[in-house]
Amino acid sequence: MSESSRLHTFLCSRRSVRQFKSAAVAQDVVRRILLTATCAPSAHNRQPWRFAVVTDANRRSVLADTMAERFREDLERDGTPSDQVEAQVQRSRGRIGAAPVVIVLCTDLSEMDQYSDASRAESERTMAVQSTANAGVLLLLAAHAEGLGGVWNCAPLFAPAAVRQALELPEDWEPQALLMIGKPAEVPRVRSRKPLQEVAVFL
Repeated sequence: MSESSRLHTFLCSRRSVRQFKSAAVAQDVVRRILLTATCAPSAHNRQPWRFAVVTDANRRSVLADTMAERFREDLERDGTPSDQVEAQVQRSRGRIGAAPVVIVLCTDLSEMDQYSDASRAESERTMAVQSTANAGVLLLLAAHAEGLGGVWNCAPLFAPAAVRQALELPEDWEPQALLMIGKPAEVPRVRSRKPLQEVAVFL
């Protein structure tokens, strides 16, 4: 097998891991992962990504509790039966609390271009969010390269102010996702992918 084929096989072997062993992840490994994530491409090379790395168990617990209560409010507002509300809230709280490393991926618009018209301003914002997502994907692949598992969780999009408050983040850090990292307790099964002809056109 060629080197490029081996690399493609490795990239496709990444899985979304939600169950982790309790073992801590060494700080130098976390730093290596973050440094790789910062090599992602970004609009105007402004690098709008920001990473809030939460390894302290108490801080993770505060974050989990804060997000769980906001999640509960949303589910109750939706009319979700109480037993389902409790089950979903506890599952969310447990996942965040059990992950050895929780990274809140944020976007900072302060260095992006400023426009007076709403259309271009929205496009600039979208570019910043896309750039941040590029870094997030590279972060997950870097964790995979270290033999770690990870998962992308979009919950902060529904409670950005609560996340920012729980972690005392700067006001211009806009939470986009939670990336939970650790040594996998299990390797998820391979999920099917849509065939290429359904998602690509060649013109």
